[in-house]
Amino acid sequence: METCTFLAEQVLLERAAEPLRNRLLPEPVMVDPQTLDRAYAHCEAITRFHSRTFYLAASLLPRNQRRAVHALYAFCRVSDDLVDRAGEDGCPEEALNAWRRRALASHPPADDQVALAWADTRARYCIPLQYAEQLIEGVAYDLRVKRYHTFDDLAVYAYGVASTVGLMAMHIVGFAGERVIPYAVKLGIALQMTNILRDVAEDWQAGRLYLPLEELIDIGLSESDIACGRMTDRWRDFMRFQIERARCLYAESMPGIAFLDPTGRFAIAAAAELYRGILDDIEANDWDIFTRRAYVSRWGKARRLPGIWWRAYVTAYRQTRAYS
Repeated sequence: METCTFLAEQVLLERAAEPLRNRLLPEPVMVDPQTLDRAYAHCEAITRFHSRTFYLAASLLPRNQRRAVHALYAFCRVSDDLVDRAGEDGCPEEALNAWRRRALASHPPADDQVALAWADTRARYCIPLQYAEQLIEGVAYDLRVKRYHTFDDLAVYAYGVASTVGLMAMHIVGFAGERVIPYAVKLGIALQMTNILRDVAEDWQAGRLYLPLEELIDIGLSESDIACGRMTDRWRDFMRFQIERARCLYAESMPGIAFLDPTGRFAIAAAAELYRGILDDIEANDWDIFTRRAYVSRWGKARRLPGIWWRAYVTAYRQTRAYS
C-alpha cells in the first residue's frame, strides 16, 4: 500500500479548512480564578482516569497547554459518554443537545466544570467553535449509524470523532498555517482506526461494527465471523490489510509534526506513536482482538519516548516508515 488516498479525502480537507477561514473572535470567560482552577483540575482527573496514553502525552506540554489539553479531552469524553450511555438514558438525543448548548456556550454555567474549562480553553487559544460542533455531530453518528459499508464512509466518521480533536489540539500547541491540515486529518483517521481495530469485540457487544462491510465481504468474511470470534486465515489477512493501511496513514501524517510549535511536537508525536504501538501489539498476538484487548505497557511506552523525542526534534519524520 504505497499511499493512503481515499475518495472522501478532499471533502474532509475542505471541511477541516472551513472553520479556520470563518472563525470569530471568542469571548473571554468571566469567572474567578479559583472556580476556573477547580474546573481544570476536574478535567485533569477525567483525563487521568480514562486515558493513560493521552495523559502521558499531555504531561510533556508546558502547564497552561497541559491544562487546555485536559479540558479538550474532557469535552470529548463527556460528548462520547453521552452517546455510549444511550441505552441507559431516556432520550440520548435530548441529553446530547443539552450538552451541545452548554459545551458550545461562551459563558456556560459555573457548576458545569467541563463546559467551563472548555469554554476558557477555546477563548484562550482561539479554537474555532465549528470544530467542536463537528465533533459533536461526529459522536452523534453512533445514535443512528451502526454499520459502515466502505472505508470512505468510515473515514468521514473518523474525521468527526478524531480528526477534529487534532485540529483543536493544534491550536493549543501552535501551528504554521493551513498546510498542517492534511496531516492532522490523516492522523485523526489513523488514531480512530487503531481504536476500531482494538475494540472490535467490545463494539460488537454494544451492537456496533465499524469495520468496512465491503472489505469484509470481499475477503469472504461475514458478521457471523465477528460474532463467533473466529480466528481464521481470512481474518488474519483482513486484519493485516487494515493494520497496514492504518500504519500508512500514520506514516503520511507524522511529517506534519514539523509544522507544530516546538513546545508541542514531543507531546503530539508521543500521543501518535504510543497509540500506533497498539497495532504492533495486535500483530504480535496473531491479530487476535477477540480474547484480549491490545495495549502498550508502561515500560513499552517509556522505552519508546527517547526515540519519539529524536524523531520529533531531529529527523522531523523525514523517513516516515523507519520508526517503530
